[in-house]
Formats: sequence, C-alpha cells, structure tokens
Amino acid sequence: MQMRVGQGYDVHPHSDDPERSLVLGGVPFPEAKGLVGHSDSDPVAHACADAILGVGGLGDIGSNFPDTDPAFAGADSLALLAEASRLVAEQGWTVSNVDCTVVLEAPKVAPHREEMQRRLSSAVGAPVTVKAKRGEGLGPIGRGEGIECHAVALLVRGDD
Repeated sequence: MQMRVGQGYDVHPHSDDPERSLVLGGVPFPEAKGLVGHSDSDPVAHACADAILGVGGLGDIGSNFPDTDPAFAGADSLALLAEASRLVAEQGWTVSNVDCTVVLEAPKVAPHREEMQRRLSSAVGAPVTVKAKRGEGLGPIGRGEGIECHAVALLVRGDD
C-alpha cells in the first residue's frame, strides 16, 4: 500500500462588503465579517482541497477552479472540495484523513467545530478534524485583517 501526505494553505482578507458572508468549513458565520474571494472564500475548505490535490500532483485549487472562470463565482467551496476528492480518487487514491488548523482572531470556532468537521468530512468522504488558533496580535492575521488555514491530508492507494 502506498501512502502520501499533502499539505495545503489558504488565506483571505476580510471584505468591506456588508453583503459578503463568512463561511468556514462549509458553515456560515452570519455574525462575522465575510472574506474577499471569487467563490464563497472558505479558507478551510480551500486548504483541505489543496492538501488533497497535492497528493495527486493535480496542482492547487486555483489551477483547477480558477477565479477567472465565471462558473466558479460564488461557488460552494465544499463542492470544490468534493470535486478535489473525486479527482484524486480517479487516480486510485483514497483520502484517509485531513487535519487542519484555522488561524483567526474572530469569530470563535469552538461552537461550530462539530458542524464544520461533519460538513468537511461529508465532502471529503473521510474524517476531517478542525483546530483553531489565534494570531496573538502578530502580523495581518493577528491584527484581524483576514483568516488563514493550514491543512494536511493523508491519502492511501493499494498496490498497482
């Protein structure tokens, strides 16, 4: 059996558009300021997708779902994550698990963690765990200018 690890990262700045909703791990946070981006700008789903795509040598979320393509305007990032999982499955890979850390000053993730993990796991077809950390006032994330996420995915494939 082969095993590979993929690493993903994504970051988005906060938006000044009051109509922009914040989505993290597929869960809306209506009380919080949204993020700038072409899709729903979910950095958690994007980092998970990048980690998965990396295992298959399939580039990143931007090369598979470009922000220059109007078809992806406002796209549900969980659907993009599910498609990333499907693409690596075509190569014979199975996602074993994904672990991610979202870094933000606000809002609090803990009350939504279980729902985020459930939605992400459903999209991936494997367990996805979510942790949250603060930037502790350091850099743009610590100043509350945006949200970033780091993800690691383990994929397995049977012997050829």
